[in-house]
Amino acid sequence: MTDDPVPLLPRGTRLHHDRVRGTMVLLVPERALLLDEIGSAILGEVDGRLSLGAISARLAERYGAPEADVASDVRDFLGGLVAQRLVDYR
Repeated sequence: MTDDPVPLLPRGTRLHHDRVRGTMVLLVPERALLLDEIGSAILGEVDGRLSLGAISARLAERYGAPEADVASDVRDFLGGLVAQRLVDYR
């Protein structure tokens, strides 16, 4: 893995708005992960082209937060999803 990996959703995994619950969910084969506002914002930037650094910078600018804090949160959140095999890095 590079110092600034590019996260992507694996085949069969997608972000979806659940109208019944009124929230975003990460759909994976035979599972659905309910997302809070932060998780939705992070995964909304995952397109297979943007690096972790680029995602963090965009979110920091959007929310007016310190980039270092956002980068740490993004890395931790996506790292947890990678460990569960719900997100991949390239």
